[in-house]
Amino acid sequence: MTRNIRMLALLALGAAASALFSGCAGTAMQASPAGVQTGAARSWMAPDAKKGDLLYVSDLGNDLVDVYSYPHGKLKGTLSGFQAVHSGCVDAAGDVFITSSHNSEILEFAHGGTKPIETLEDGGYGPVGCSVDPANGNLAVANLTPVYGSGGGGIAIYKHAKGKPKEYSDPNIFFYYDCAYDNAGNLYVTGSDMHGFFKFAEIPSGTTSFTDITLNQTINVPGGVQWDGKYVAVEDQGAGYHGSTIYQVSVSGSAGTVVGTTSLGGSSDVIQFWIQGKKVIGPNTGSSPNVMFWKYPAGSTAIKTITGFEEPVGVTVSSASP
Repeated sequence: MTRNIRMLALLALGAAASALFSGCAGTAMQASPAGVQTGAARSWMAPDAKKGDLLYVSDLGNDLVDVYSYPHGKLKGTLSGFQAVHSGCVDAAGDVFITSSHNSEILEFAHGGTKPIETLEDGGYGPVGCSVDPANGNLAVANLTPVYGSGGGGIAIYKHAKGKPKEYSDPNIFFYYDCAYDNAGNLYVTGSDMHGFFKFAEIPSGTTSFTDITLNQTINVPGGVQWDGKYVAVEDQGAGYHGSTIYQVSVSGSAGTVVGTTSLGGSSDVIQFWIQGKKVIGPNTGSSPNVMFWKYPAGSTAIKTITGFEEPVGVTVSSASP
């Protein structure tokens, strides 16, 4: 069986290094250093930033989050202070949560703010994807693996996005890449076993146990997941020669059926995407890193591109008037 394995994010190597992993069939995994914050960069935000919708872009290459007006794409600010920055999510008030994997933290920022209003500890794990339950404000975080040591990851859930989390895991999932709540509070999880084979599961609302879901579509390189308002959008990061793809999935019990496909034309590797109404936004890594916009669910040719990144890995949109 052919294997294509690409880890989304950051694992600790030895005692002190975190890295973005990538690999493919028949090759050993290679590690490239994550961005190192030198302290030279300082957080700033334009005075008018809070008045409009904002696009937050996590750049692992320099450990910064660049903030743009949405949908126009004008730079409005930069957030610093992360260690191996990764993904983001937003709550009903427009507050943005950004995962900082190497120091096991999730930082919460008010819309257009420059200083964290809350810092959540993640118990030594490497947080990557996150999602906020629209029903009760609970924050779910996908922990790839422990930052130090061995073992698998899990899902951490912070009640009302506060305090210490409760940890949950599925014996069939080793690496946890991303998670997404739907409108009913069901939590969907993408990940893989320790060999890199795609795994998909749900924690139904009101429960604490996983339901493993069999998808009628091969996912070669597990990627992100998001609720699009009707379906669970599940991504295959793909490979450089054919780009990334999002599948619209209808879930019934333990079965997932693909009912639509969105091709992210022109991409080389979109790690975590964000659906905003009738658009999907993807941080595209590769030889020419950028952030691309496509119509959703039509996909195909990108309708807008923002450049100037080193290694963009996560995007989130915060609305000025949620």
